[in-house]
Amino acid sequence: MPIVTTEKLISKGDCLAQIDGKKVFIPYALPGEKLEIEIQKDFKDYSLASIKNIIEASPYRRQALCPLYYKCGGCNMQHIEDEFQRKLRTEILKEAFEHAVVAVPEIQVVEDSSLAYRARFQLHDGGLMGAKSNTIIAVDSCPCATEEINLYLKETSFSARPKGRVHIFASSKITSIPQGFDKIIVAEESLKEEKKVVNTKKNLKMKKVKARFEGTSINPQNACTVDLLGKSIGFDVLGFFQSNLAVLEKTIPLLLDGLKGSNVLDMYSGAGTFSVFLSDIFENVTMVEHNKAAMVWAEQNMAGKKHESFGVSGKVWASYHAQKCIKNNGPFDAVVIDPPRSGMEKEVCSWLASSGIKEIRSLSCDAVTHARDVSFLIKNGYSLKKLYLLDFYPQTCHTESLAILTRKEL
Repeated sequence: MPIVTTEKLISKGDCLAQIDGKKVFIPYALPGEKLEIEIQKDFKDYSLASIKNIIEASPYRRQALCPLYYKCGGCNMQHIEDEFQRKLRTEILKEAFEHAVVAVPEIQVVEDSSLAYRARFQLHDGGLMGAKSNTIIAVDSCPCATEEINLYLKETSFSARPKGRVHIFASSKITSIPQGFDKIIVAEESLKEEKKVVNTKKNLKMKKVKARFEGTSINPQNACTVDLLGKSIGFDVLGFFQSNLAVLEKTIPLLLDGLKGSNVLDMYSGAGTFSVFLSDIFENVTMVEHNKAAMVWAEQNMAGKKHESFGVSGKVWASYHAQKCIKNNGPFDAVVIDPPRSGMEKEVCSWLASSGIKEIRSLSCDAVTHARDVSFLIKNGYSLKKLYLLDFYPQTCHTESLAILTRKEL
C-alpha cells in the first residue's frame, strides 16, 4: 500500500496528497501527516483513498468526541483540535478568495462554543444519515446538538420517533413556547405529491416532486419564534433558519456596523431576520425573497415597520422591479445580500455592480461562489474592506463568511 505525506485540507474536508504527481484525496486526514493509504477509487486525474495506518500523526489530531463519528454523516472534523479546525476553515476561505484573485485582508473569525451549538436538526426515519451513504444511524445524543435536542433524543426512543424526514428546532431562545415546557418543535414533512413525467431524450420515467412550500399560509404546528438580541423573529421550522444562534447574534452587529441612510435592500431576505434589525437604522427596507412561505413570515416580522416586499427571484426583481423601487423611494444607501450556495444570480450581481450603492454586506454559505461574486464586484468599483469567517458549524469543514464592501470614490 502506498505511503504519502498530506499537504492541505480542501473545502470538502478531505486532505490532499500526491502519488507520482497524481492527486489523492483522503478523508479524516490532517495536513502534514505521514499515512499508509489504500486507494478506494481511481480516476484519470485523481484518486480517492482511505487511511490504513497513521505513521506520523499531526500534533493536532485527537480522539473523536462522539462514538458515532466515522459512521454518522454530520461531522468530518471531530478528529481535529478545535483551534486548529478554525485555522483550517480560515485557510479554506482564504484560498478560495485568492484563487479568485482577490486580495484578502486579515480574516477575522466569529466564533462561539464548538459543542452544544446546533439548534436545527433533520432526522430521517428517526435517525441521522450515514457518512456518504443512505444508512440510517440510530442516535440518542449528539455533542453538537443543543441541550434541548439531546433531551428529545434521550427521552424519545428510536422506534417511537416519526418516520420520514423530520425537522427539529430546539433552543432555550424559543419564546413561542412558555417557560416550564420543553423548548422544542418537531415538524414532520407532509407526503409529497408525485407526478410521473417521461424524459423523451432518454426514454426514462422520472418523478417530479411537488415543492415543499406552496401557498401563503402559516402552519401553526411548525411555527417558531426566537429571541435574537431582544428582537422576536418568527419562522417555519420546515423552512431554513440558522442553526447556530450564538454566532448569529455575534454576526448581526458586524453586519450593521457603519450602515446608515434612508433606503436599504435585503436581497434573499428569507424570513426577514436581518430586515428586522435594518429597520432600526433605515427609514425603508426593501425585501426580496422568492420563497413566498418565507415572505409571509418576513411580513409578520416586519409588521409596523416601513418596508416593501417582493416575492420573486433576485433575477426577476433586478430585471423588472429595481428601477421602479429607486424611482419611488430614492436610491439605495446599502444592500445586505445572503444568497443560496450557488451564489448571486448573474442578473443580481450585474445590477449590484452598476448600481452605485455605497455599502454592500455580502454573506455566503459557500467560499467559492462568495469569492467569485466578490471578485466581480471588485472589478466593478468596489473594495473589500473586511472579511469574516462565520464559524457556524464547528466539527465540520463547512465555511460561511461575511464580506464588507464599499464603493470606491470616483
